[in-house]
Amino acid sequence: MEDRSIQIQLGIGAIAASVFLIAVAIPFWVSSPSNVPNVILSPLFWPNVLAALTGLIGAGLIVTSIARPRPEKPDASDVDDRPAAFTRLAIMAVIMIASVLVMPRLGLVGTAMLTFAATAFLVKTKHPRSALVCAVVIPLVLYVFFAHIAGVAVPQGDFVRLP
Repeated sequence: MEDRSIQIQLGIGAIAASVFLIAVAIPFWVSSPSNVPNVILSPLFWPNVLAALTGLIGAGLIVTSIARPRPEKPDASDVDDRPAAFTRLAIMAVIMIASVLVMPRLGLVGTAMLTFAATAFLVKTKHPRSALVCAVVIPLVLYVFFAHIAGVAVPQGDFVRLP
């Protein structure tokens, strides 16, 4: 199967997931109080934003796959090194399990930093310094937003207490 058809299928799947989330899952399974003072703090707001972005990304995949020219040589049809692929998959499972086990000790922010960095190096990022900066900055910025602006309690660890 060529990359173009894979992108179109992924785009269609993303749009279908987006429609399902917006039409069925969020309205029926996410509860929200009626007296939320700020729309951004509503439990319905961010799931709807993410669902809409999923649909936009799906549409973007379809448009870009149709608009780009056909390649002269056929795409690689399969992974060359299957054992390495399964090893990376197993390591990703270990990272996920370790994240759940470490979170009570390090807290959500510290665990997110380590998980982001470990995943970036697992997928062999071409930008390791940027990945490390993002691994530190993004969880801290999200912590500041949720803890200090939204007023949501973010789980803290046993070793480090963030202000």
